[in-house]
Amino acid sequence: MSTALIPASSGATERFANPLQQIKGVFAQPAVRRSLPMALMVGLIAAAALAWMSLSTPPQKTLFSGLPDSDKAAVTSALTTANIKSHIDEGTGALTVGEDDYSRAKMLLAGQGLPKAAPGGYAILDQLPMGVSRAVEGERLRQARESEMAKSIEEIDAVAEARVHLAMPEASVFVRDNAAPSASVILKLQGGRSLSDAQVSSIINLVASSVPGMKPEAVTIVDQMGALLTKAGGNDGAGAASDARIDIQRRIEDKYRTQLIALLTPLVGAGNFTAEVQADVNLDESQATRESYEKQGVLRAETGNWTGNQKDGAGAAPGGIPGVLSNTPPAASTLSAPQPATGNPGTPVAQPVAGGPAPDAMKQSDQYQRAYDLGREVSVTRATPGGVKRLSVAVLLRDPEKGRRTAMEINQISDLVKSAVGFDQARNDNVTVISRKFAGATDAAAGPAWYDNAWLPVLARNGTAIVIALLVLLLGVRPIAKALMKKREDATTRPAFGQPIGELDGEGAPAGIGVAAPVSLDQLENTRGYDDRIGAVRGFTRDNPTRAALAVRDMIKADAK
Repeated sequence: MSTALIPASSGATERFANPLQQIKGVFAQPAVRRSLPMALMVGLIAAAALAWMSLSTPPQKTLFSGLPDSDKAAVTSALTTANIKSHIDEGTGALTVGEDDYSRAKMLLAGQGLPKAAPGGYAILDQLPMGVSRAVEGERLRQARESEMAKSIEEIDAVAEARVHLAMPEASVFVRDNAAPSASVILKLQGGRSLSDAQVSSIINLVASSVPGMKPEAVTIVDQMGALLTKAGGNDGAGAASDARIDIQRRIEDKYRTQLIALLTPLVGAGNFTAEVQADVNLDESQATRESYEKQGVLRAETGNWTGNQKDGAGAAPGGIPGVLSNTPPAASTLSAPQPATGNPGTPVAQPVAGGPAPDAMKQSDQYQRAYDLGREVSVTRATPGGVKRLSVAVLLRDPEKGRRTAMEINQISDLVKSAVGFDQARNDNVTVISRKFAGATDAAAGPAWYDNAWLPVLARNGTAIVIALLVLLLGVRPIAKALMKKREDATTRPAFGQPIGELDGEGAPAGIGVAAPVSLDQLENTRGYDDRIGAVRGFTRDNPTRAALAVRDMIKADAK
């Protein structure tokens, strides 16, 4: 009994130890062999369908991520109404649309105000739960301030979006450990718009005034291109003066360029010319002060005395009390040259001047102190920068499609340009006007290249999917189908076992198919092929039904025992 069990167990072990042999045995079964081509064909068709679905679907692009459920429902409904297919990722919850529909979906949702803005500003404080720590309260308050500042900055016309980051250090009881707060602002400007220096200064002062203790120098502003909008030198000093001078030069050049565009556009058409202006502007600031005085002053005060000649009494009339010595005539005197009166004693009396008043004969000397008010004129001249020292203008015209511009026409346009910019030969101004063919004019008029069209990626995806499906059908499904049809034809045309193989008739059937030779047991045992054996069994059963029934009965009894 033990000897009978050992080989059985070893056979079972060998059978389970060779899974590859088992797989081969499964595929060697007749039913599996018959159904294998059909299963392979179904698999190839499924693979082709999967490839078609994966390649025909356009690549997805994330539209929004982290939206609440209410916003997801509203956005999905709006996209469905506009016939835009959307998909919600189950793992991340991101809302995606096709890459071709991304821009259209953005514009559609922006026009409808979707998605609704998440709670921001001081509304964040309303959702603050009770019992949070002081650090969390401080962070929420800082976030609320940042949101409110960003909303205020977005009210500026040229600003599309704004984000504010505040760096507010903790207050310390030690003065030397206190740090000043600072802020960083990133702006996303509208397309084709820019901020002036005045607007940048307004944003700086707005942010600095919103945080206690923050200085305007601690605010940094950057646009979406990474350009620094704040000036390192502040609003004062040499940096600001230099920027102001450069701004003056740019404005003067823009003024001349605008005049040229307004002049040449009606004449040659928009896009048919280009003009550049280089202005050499006098940016030096000069200041002069002048004082001048009148040669003849105005007498303001005079003090002093003078003495006369008392010896000469010839011309004096008698006077006094009669009978006293005062009535005695004076003694004879001699004449002397008059001395000029200069205010200093001992100086000669001034000589009479022709045409002037006669000198006083009785005056001998005088002494005066006189104060004069002299006339004073103060003139201050300040020349502000902005005067043009030299002007250079270059105008390039596009030649017409046929022919070229004549020299007379170019000279007329040159004269117009000189009149528009105020040409001055004294300051060596230069105006140059030429006419040439523009490079790339034909390509620009023809439009974008064929490989830049939006329909090309869609056509490539669909074409690739179709090619893959055709390859699967031609190289996979078609050979299998032909093999199955050939096998079926062979099975139909093969004569039954024991039937004499004669010539085939016109329909592909044996000529003597109605006459079948009887099958004996020896013939049944001598058959080798599986199909031949099955045919022999069928023929033996047809010829000997009784013996076949007895054989089946014996087999059933043997299995029962």
